[in-house]
Amino acid sequence: MTPTWYVTFEIRKSGTLPKQRSPRETRTFATEAEAKTFARAKLDEGLAVFAGTINPHLPRRLIPASGIAPWLAEEPSGAAAQGMSNGE
Repeated sequence: MTPTWYVTFEIRKSGTLPKQRSPRETRTFATEAEAKTFARAKLDEGLAVFAGTINPHLPRRLIPASGIAPWLAEEPSGAAAQGMSNGE
């Protein structure tokens, strides 16, 4: 599956990089659910985290660090639609 989501997080400083640099790492995921699981784990470690969709995936989303907690609390994409189709 082609990755459509990314999560970027800060890397703990090891003392080998200059102070002014903010080292980060990015991982990609095929689904929003996988991205949320990973983002939650990094947030639980106390790291600054942000996420979003990879271009050209639509709709485009960018979740800044200040919006990660509300994003993690959202219902999974497509869950409501799946519930409706199963209820018929």
